[in-house]
Amino acid sequence: MYPLYIYYSAEDQAFIARVPDLPGCTAHGSTEEEALREVKIAEELWLKVAKEDNMEIPKPCIIPELAVS
Repeated sequence: MYPLYIYYSAEDQAFIARVPDLPGCTAHGSTEEEALREVKIAEELWLKVAKEDNMEIPKPCIIPELAVS
């Protein structure tokens, strides 16, 4: 599972969702829920294309707050 970030962009007047570990994997929506739904679709497609093109798929970064010791 890749960490993602959702924030509101006043300039775009939309919520923006990003998966930082996957370059260019972003989406937007009029609500946080819509942005989340759309970025999950974008993530699936990003990974599918990467596999098809034999690209190196980055490992998810570890968020310190979520790390299990």
